[in-house]
Amino acid sequence: MIFTKMHGLGNDFVIVYGEAEMPDRVAELAIAVCNRHFGVGADGLVYILPSERADFMMRIINSDGTEAEQCGNAIRCVAKYVADNRHAVSDELTIETRGAGVQRVQLNRIDGKVESVRVDMGEPVLEGLKVPTTIDEKRIVDCPIEVDGGLFQFTAVSMGNPHCVIYVEDAASFNVAAWGPKLETHPLFPRKINVEFATVKSRGEVEMRVWERGAGQTLACGTGACATLVASVLNGLTDRQTTVSLAGGDLRIEWNAADNHVYMTGAAEVVFEGRWG
Repeated sequence: MIFTKMHGLGNDFVIVYGEAEMPDRVAELAIAVCNRHFGVGADGLVYILPSERADFMMRIINSDGTEAEQCGNAIRCVAKYVADNRHAVSDELTIETRGAGVQRVQLNRIDGKVESVRVDMGEPVLEGLKVPTTIDEKRIVDCPIEVDGGLFQFTAVSMGNPHCVIYVEDAASFNVAAWGPKLETHPLFPRKINVEFATVKSRGEVEMRVWERGAGQTLACGTGACATLVASVLNGLTDRQTTVSLAGGDLRIEWNAADNHVYMTGAAEVVFEGRWG
């Protein structure tokens, strides 16, 4: 298996291109490849596959072997990979995802190489049962949740995958590793959930740390940054265009009032190329 190791703000992936479909026992392969001591090391194994609906299809297997519906950092890596390797010549691409449908991507190139990627992440899903949660409400905003003696307030958003955004006093020092897995598996979330711990710095800046379903604590989460911006607008805390600062760097997020779509802009980087097996 020929692969390229890439990352989006430190959220890292093993990218595989040229296969017609994912292999059998792909879950076991992802667990082995993503192992940081005995494998390549990554948050996920990503396949770029043919699509009948778009220019390419993206499939993401988390480091624990489960499949993710969508990943904002991975889609930027996929866009950069196909453009820089001349599998796509246009600065506008369409990429099919498992959970968020076909997404449109715009490339910003410098000297022929992709410098940043702007992704139309689609409309946020706010209805409680569709996120999904077990709460039958049109919007779940600033809702109490109790777990293991801790009481939090959360806002639920789906960006093709489910998110639970919680505001804390200092996201940078918050104990994500302690509370993230407890909230991820809370009974309110029938398909588990990604958990964002956020601190609003101003109307135009939010600091966020994340516990990702299926991957644990990561340095960045693109869909989580989008969900955090949507939650911040719903809670009246920020404007509709905001910089979301993650441990691995910044993303520029916009929730466009005209079309109700969320747009994410950020970088993607190649680390190295290799062969597995």
